[in-house]
Amino acid sequence: MRYDPARPDDRTSAREGDEQGGNAMHAVILAGGLGTRLAPYTTVLPKPLVPICGVPILELILLQLREHGFQDVTLCTRHMARLLLAYFGDGSRYGLRLQHSLETAPLGTAGPLALLPPFQEPALVMNSDVVSTLDFSDLYRFHRAHRGALTVSLFTKPMRIDLGVIQVDDGTHAILDYVEKPEFRFRVSMGVYVVDPSVRALISPGERVDFPEIVRRLLERNERVVGYPFDGFWVDVGQAADHERASAQLEQHCARFLRQARMLAAQDPPHPPQPSAGLDSEPVSSPV
Repeated sequence: MRYDPARPDDRTSAREGDEQGGNAMHAVILAGGLGTRLAPYTTVLPKPLVPICGVPILELILLQLREHGFQDVTLCTRHMARLLLAYFGDGSRYGLRLQHSLETAPLGTAGPLALLPPFQEPALVMNSDVVSTLDFSDLYRFHRAHRGALTVSLFTKPMRIDLGVIQVDDGTHAILDYVEKPEFRFRVSMGVYVVDPSVRALISPGERVDFPEIVRRLLERNERVVGYPFDGFWVDVGQAADHERASAQLEQHCARFLRQARMLAAQDPPHPPQPSAGLDSEPVSSPV
């Protein structure tokens, strides 16, 4: 089976790449990490293939990208790359053009961009463990409208201190306030970005570098970096507790994408090979 946008349950948004000035929107998914914090799941599977509600995390992301008008996707892979290539292939079953870019050494979250051919339009870049209801096409339009070199998706996350917090005057040792279990709110990165082509010049080929460092480099050059506020459903599935929370809420927030993924699995199973100790002994990739 190939993705059929005419099917009622598989229909895609009418928003296609040509609404962005005639160029198809391109997404880059960072899928090369070891996923050690998500063990024991990742002892036998790469993190993007860890299922939530029976569906691999990355499969949900691909269906969402297609829904929001993205047509070209590059997977940056390293750990168990052959499993990802075998499962997702060329992306045609999702209605996408999917390319695989292999890292031979860990490159961080921004370093893999230097391995890709230069791009002429902004690219969406995201982690492969983000489960959300983020409208990727709206984020892309926001980036263009605000003319930043880099846009960072932001989520306001509450952080509770499970202790009584004391404010003290250090000079007199007098207690000024006592707050029991206060809650603070921080704007955090969602692990989803839109990157202008110029940013790639800040990354040397083979350099291991993360996005916080790229933000600092841009600010040092007085480049504009903007934040896209989001207040919907978002889980960074980095740890076992996050996986459990996402599983409990996904049916409520992403039911349609789960239904699409299950339909694809029933009609056209990908049949990935079984993991083995020597699976990644040889590099594997397809052109990007």
